Amino acid sequence: MKSIITLFVSVSCFLVSQLQAQSFQGIAHYKTKTVMKITMDSTQVSSEMQQQINEMMKKQMEKEYTLQFDATTSSYKEDESLGTPASGGNMVFSFSSGNRGVLYRNTKEKTFVKESDLFGKPFLVKDSLKVYEWKLENESKKIGNYTCYKATFEKEIKQLSFSTDKKNETDSITDRKEEVKKQIVTAWYTPEIPVNIGPSNYWGLPGLILEINDGSTTMICDKIVLNPKEKFIIEPPKKGKEVSQAEYDKLLEEKMKEMQEMYGGGKKGKDGNSIEIRIGN
Repeated sequence: MKSIITLFVSVSCFLVSQLQAQSFQGIAHYKTKTVMKITMDSTQVSSEMQQQINEMMKKQMEKEYTLQFDATTSSYKEDESLGTPASGGNMVFSFSSGNRGVLYRNTKEKTFVKESDLFGKPFLVKDSLKVYEWKLENESKKIGNYTCYKATFEKEIKQLSFSTDKKNETDSITDRKEEVKKQIVTAWYTPEIPVNIGPSNYWGLPGLILEINDGSTTMICDKIVLNPKEKFIIEPPKKGKEVSQAEYDKLLEEKMKEMQEMYGGGKKGKDGNSIEIRIGN
């Protein structure tokens, strides 16, 4: 009889915990800053103009995102902005972080679905979540009211450099070099919110990631609402042509090569001086 009661209590506790997990919801708001600097020919662009351009780039790369999550699923999306592309004189800058569409993740099934736009064509990228080899560090700090712990992992990043032919009227690209470097990614997570999710593509830690830095971009959570009064439904996006991550990456590379061959290092306007630069996918 005692063993039956013990079994009943165990099953009851399990069912209660499952119901609590299913009803648990949260909303986290993140601000991101990306460091990107362009160095131009000093004989063509003054130091003041170059500084102005880099300041405009800095503002364009400051983004805000909202992460909705429960115990096993999440939806990550860039907040709507009324801002317009930065401009300076005859130069126009438009930046895209690649996270404008909805990123849905299911950590229980280890899968993701992401909306992505490739030169005006909608795609739906479906694939398995990348597993990061996190190293838990013996460091902690406070972010807001939460105690956070440090975790790191090392990843490879690709850096592209271009050389242009100044003798050519269009300054077309004559040399494209790709260099692979290693970068330490540093995250701060809080076990006080026991979900293994975070901003962007990052996940897999024993607590919500509140801050992360990948060398060029810093993402930090400035607001959290747990169990909001208005409940929401987390569903994967459904619009777009379905492709795997590898298929999408191949399409992107092919498109970038087409653009490179078509426009070279830049496009001169009718006045011979106007240049339009667009960065992003």
